[in-house]
Amino acid sequence: MLFIKTMGRSNVFRIQTLVIFFVIVIVSVFIVQQSVIAQPTSTASASPTPNTIFKQVENSVVQITSKVPPIPSNNPQNPQAPNTTALGSGFVYDKLGRIITNNHVVGNAKIVDVTFVDGNRYTAKVVGSDIYSDIAVLQVIENITQQPLKPLVIGNSSKLEVGDPVIAIGHPFGLDNTMTAGIIGQTRYLLSIPELGVFTPDVIQTDAAINPGNSGGPLLDMKGQVIGINIGRIGPVGSPGPYPGLTVAVPFSTIKRIVPTLIEKGIYVHPYIGLAGATLTSDLAETINGLPRNFKGILVNSIVKDGPADKAGVQASTIDKYSNTHGGDVITAIDGHAVVRIEDLISYIEEHKFVGNSMTLTIYRNGQMLDLKATLQGRPSPFQYIQK
Repeated sequence: MLFIKTMGRSNVFRIQTLVIFFVIVIVSVFIVQQSVIAQPTSTASASPTPNTIFKQVENSVVQITSKVPPIPSNNPQNPQAPNTTALGSGFVYDKLGRIITNNHVVGNAKIVDVTFVDGNRYTAKVVGSDIYSDIAVLQVIENITQQPLKPLVIGNSSKLEVGDPVIAIGHPFGLDNTMTAGIIGQTRYLLSIPELGVFTPDVIQTDAAINPGNSGGPLLDMKGQVIGINIGRIGPVGSPGPYPGLTVAVPFSTIKRIVPTLIEKGIYVHPYIGLAGATLTSDLAETINGLPRNFKGILVNSIVKDGPADKAGVQASTIDKYSNTHGGDVITAIDGHAVVRIEDLISYIEEHKFVGNSMTLTIYRNGQMLDLKATLQGRPSPFQYIQK
């Protein structure tokens, strides 16, 4: 009798234990399910869709209209052609009515028209521009209290990686806001500007379609944040079709550095070393300087007379009367930082130096390593203007 009673209590205890166990299991499963269900919602809110991004920014992207000076005509009955209208894009930078666009969009104009997507048009003045970075800042000078200004959110262009998706918004061919999409092809592209005889470093290269009228519009990441200003297409001149080559954009890291100075002073003076060079290849190393094939550095091809490099004692390549090329100095480091490509030199000066700063060039010359100190000057003003 005592044995049976004891067994009954044991069974009750086991049943209670099992009940508690199953309750714990059910509650745990429910919590996990709720967590799994909630996860996609959180991810979706962090990554808006392209159409959502377009709706968020369309009121902040504007069309810019400027007048191009007339071109003299050879026709005696019409000695001067009428003014023509140049179209471009831009975007709202702040709530004070400042708008960012490309320098080549405004050209030599001092006053331009700015049209919002709702059709409201305002007059704006050009408060600052820089031909080398192709950036211009406009200021709306009319009363815009009726126009809710919504500055675009600024992203971080320094964290871009090849393959990241991007969106371009602008007014190609005078059309209202249009969107194109692509991916990042290169993040530190060195853009050659033959008309100016200079290179612009750290440009974003992408395959998002950019056509005339898109210039000056924003390049956005998939959060709808500005990572650059669209410049235009690159590729062979005269390429057939509406979409030859690839497209490029000024990174916002450059904009962040230059725009405040344009707002304050109207101009930005770039630091200038006064030399032209080329990345040292294995062939150049062997045939011109007699160096090992794997020797790394920048071969100095030419030097601007009385420029910083010239005053520092840098020597360029020369050609003798027999048309034989004698290699100049090879720059291997700047301020102790090793350099391999010409892009390294240009980017370092633009990102870390200002006019009047000094820098130490470590060079290889005739079997010796030398340190030469140069004081940077302001880049001379160009005599030619880069066309759209």
